[in-house]
Amino acid sequence: MLKASELCCVREERVLFDGLSFTLLPGEILQIAGPNGAGKTSLLRLIAGLSRPEGGEIFWQDHSISQDADSYHRDCLYLGHHAGVKAELSALENLRFYLGLAGQSLAQEQLYALLTRVGLAGLEEEPVAHLSAGQQRRVALARLWLVKRKLWILDEPFTAIDKQGVAYLEQVILEHAKSGGMVLLTTHQELNIAAERYRVLEIKPAFEEVV
Repeated sequence: MLKASELCCVREERVLFDGLSFTLLPGEILQIAGPNGAGKTSLLRLIAGLSRPEGGEIFWQDHSISQDADSYHRDCLYLGHHAGVKAELSALENLRFYLGLAGQSLAQEQLYALLTRVGLAGLEEEPVAHLSAGQQRRVALARLWLVKRKLWILDEPFTAIDKQGVAYLEQVILEHAKSGGMVLLTTHQELNIAAERYRVLEIKPAFEEVV
């Protein structure tokens, strides 16, 4: 279980949100919603352990993520708003780089099959800098299959993806939840996912000046 308790986030001397609490259980998909500037991306970065809250705590399996960060990071996968790929490397080399960070490896034919799965057949050796924004996003999304993680933290995963790709990614997210995984995401996309696995948490911005 993922649990956020009384989170407070401050950015540039403004309180974005305060007293924010929620839980996420296996099999659930939780969308974080709210107006631009409400702190959706900031919240996902807090949950991913990339920044620290001004107040409150985040728990994974009843343990604070600040106390057992290594164990937590082995269980979660964060994909940010930007593609987060290395432009000078090819799509194939990017996947090898991700695997190296995770201390894993896969045969080249498996990586080729994975890139085919995300619609990049024939572009495996192409430098990512030469790919379109949507194709770069697909390289990043390939990480969802590359390493097994219980918790997916996805910031605008549908950015630059065409309608067919959106439908496919929705199905991938749903299948992850059905298998006992957990998904926390932001998106401006209306998701076509059954309500029993999917709910929305709306952030209401505080925008208070910090004295």
